[in-house]
Amino acid sequence: MTEIIKLDAVIPESLHGLRLDQALAQLFSEYSRGQLSKWIKAGDVLLNQQACRPKDTVKVNDQVAITAQQLTTNDHWEAEAIDLDIVYEDDELLIINKRAGMVVHPGAGNQHGTMVNALLAHTPQLSQIPRAGIVHRIDKDTTGLLMVAKTLQAHHSLISQLQQRTVLREYQAIICGVLAAGGSVNAPIGRHHIDRKRMAVTTNGKPAITHYRVEKRFRAHTHIRCKLETGRTHQIRVHMAYLHHALLGDPLYGGRFKIPKGMTETCLQALQSTRRQALHAGLLGFDHPATGEAVSWQIPMPDDMQHLLEQLQTDADQGLP
Repeated sequence: MTEIIKLDAVIPESLHGLRLDQALAQLFSEYSRGQLSKWIKAGDVLLNQQACRPKDTVKVNDQVAITAQQLTTNDHWEAEAIDLDIVYEDDELLIINKRAGMVVHPGAGNQHGTMVNALLAHTPQLSQIPRAGIVHRIDKDTTGLLMVAKTLQAHHSLISQLQQRTVLREYQAIICGVLAAGGSVNAPIGRHHIDRKRMAVTTNGKPAITHYRVEKRFRAHTHIRCKLETGRTHQIRVHMAYLHHALLGDPLYGGRFKIPKGMTETCLQALQSTRRQALHAGLLGFDHPATGEAVSWQIPMPDDMQHLLEQLQTDADQGLP
């Protein structure tokens, strides 16, 4: 099927002087610069209501409008009767609590057992919505809240809110090391120059901003909350590793496991048995696509992360003088 893409934006001061294709890649980061350039060359992009070229320079308050078509792959995805933890559902949207180990989208090596397969069985009409209604992803081994659009109106609304950075997404994480205080990371993220399965902070990456605050400090770990201003692949995992405080249990960015000095045996066993990054999408909020009302959902951490925090607290208490 074909998806109709309709986007518009005003060039902010931060993008003044850039090439048009560069500016669009930052404004509409869910699309590649190559795809955006194709749309410009095809006449699908108007700059101040005029035809334009990828190399044209943009100025503050320039108006950009995109109307383009993009093929989607919904027809190749199969419906499968897989249990979903549905937190909320109405005629416009679904809110899902994703479990650890579930892939969101079908892909190479994961054609079955994904959230998309489950959604198509639960709501067959999603076969007519781009990407089966999913407008953002969370990693396979990350748990928590995911929003799904059930109508084209809802899909356009949620995509627009993500682009405008008005969607509230808060995560809880357990990281290695003790953070002195909260803060923000403003560091662009792109593909690792050698390992293409990894992301990295790189000067050629897309803008990425993560805000974090400390919830609880332990002897060698910290419980934090993170708010995403942008939504890059592996963003929290990459940014925390960039601060040298990788997520506990992260197989991709965590490096070698280090045994904290003096840790209790039960706590050590709990840490060593961790098989996924300790990351949970616990809070999600946005304006409802139909009513415009501000809505939000919050769910507690799953049992495995709760158990880790309990063991870390017990270890910290036993280490007190």
